[in-house]
Amino acid sequence: MSFNLSLFPSGAPRVATLLVVDDTPENLTVLADLLAPTYRVLVANSGPRALRLAESEPRLDLILLDVMMPGMDGYGVLARLKANPATTDVPVIFVTAMSAVEDEQRGFDLGAVDYITKPIRPPIVLARVKAQLDMKEARDWLKNKNAVLEAEVSARLSEILLIQDVSIHALARLAETRDPETGNHIHRTQSYVQTLATQLRPHPRFSPLLSADYIDQLAKSAPLHDIGKVGIPDQILLKPGKLTAEEWAIMKTHARLGSEAIEQAERDAIKPVAFLAIAKEIAHWHHEKWDGSGYPDGLAGDAIPVPARLMALADVFDALISRRVYKPPMPYEQARGIIVAERGRHFDPDVVDTFVAVYDEFVNIAERYGDAQ
Repeated sequence: MSFNLSLFPSGAPRVATLLVVDDTPENLTVLADLLAPTYRVLVANSGPRALRLAESEPRLDLILLDVMMPGMDGYGVLARLKANPATTDVPVIFVTAMSAVEDEQRGFDLGAVDYITKPIRPPIVLARVKAQLDMKEARDWLKNKNAVLEAEVSARLSEILLIQDVSIHALARLAETRDPETGNHIHRTQSYVQTLATQLRPHPRFSPLLSADYIDQLAKSAPLHDIGKVGIPDQILLKPGKLTAEEWAIMKTHARLGSEAIEQAERDAIKPVAFLAIAKEIAHWHHEKWDGSGYPDGLAGDAIPVPARLMALADVFDALISRRVYKPPMPYEQARGIIVAERGRHFDPDVVDTFVAVYDEFVNIAERYGDAQ
């Protein structure tokens, strides 16, 4: 059985809802009469009935639970309440004639918050009920406050990350303005690198480094790979013909210029920024070659940082399939053949093998971010 002993008009202060559980009608009446002037009171004369009310509206603030009941006793009811996510946080006070220390300890072990022995003393019951409700109100307030704060922090973090991403792309676009024919190059190479890294993640050579978070940072930093081109004179950067040896020497300095600019940004930051460290590696060494014949430092093999190795392949593939002032775009299959032919020379062999495995995805990315021809 159940009944509502307190009705309050809309807008009145919230009234706590209590559930009294006892198989003896007289005990239900005594407790209900004691509590009803202050609280909304529901009663149940069995464990199963109590569990049904606990899962229904209105949501309970406190349960006063008899231990010795036929069928499902109070210990069984409490265990079920704690196992149910919908009721696990509802505080339970045992009200029982059992006064042995071991009985009281068992109740606390199961999760009861207090233990009142019969015959009840009204002032003690009222004081303990109020104390538990005050504590529950404080817990609920903290829980709600934490939820609000977490939402605010999450929203602020999302805003910061968005600003960060926009700033990165703005810097990358700055480099693009010097070389307008690159079009969607930064989107394509960013996606190529992320695809390669994701595919390589289980590989034993790469798995210690390529965590999910690291791959996110790697993708975030990839657009800055050619930021150093802002320091290359237009007559060299935009020259339609073959560069002279002197011009090529100047062109190659974009790797150093890019890494130095990013390193300066690192020094200006008040604490380390993970993606900047990766971006610096990419900008500095993405023109190195597996066999040591690249620039600017002639690094070879595993001495070349992983991010730079991935960008090296992504950058070359995209350059091959893209139109430039000095060449038309190359068909995808022809570009694929060139990449494969450079396995173990220009590129890390495992990275090339991974490229072959995800080649169709590279083509999809190229089509998705294609330049107007």
